[in-house]
Amino acid sequence: MVRLPLTPAEIERGQNLGVLLRRARTDRSMLDVALAAGISPETLRKIETGRVATPAFSTIAAIATVLGLSLDDVWATINPQASAATYQDTADQLTERLAS
Repeated sequence: MVRLPLTPAEIERGQNLGVLLRRARTDRSMLDVALAAGISPETLRKIETGRVATPAFSTIAAIATVLGLSLDDVWATINPQASAATYQDTADQLTERLAS
């Protein structure tokens, strides 16, 4: 499979995700968090350093669960512009459905 180059936005999201996870991990060791999430410490290290900018959803979900983060909060933190637009679109769609 040929993988397309990452866009600047994807690279930025990956870096933001890494910062978020490092902060949320606080004093817990990378090994403890990785094992609890069912991933290798190397994978967690790569995600935290931004080397894996687009990890699989299941990987992010597992790490977020171990760290007590909601996926909504993770998305809002790593991609604030898209989150605001997405929430507004969802609110508009719900309002439109209720009005009909």
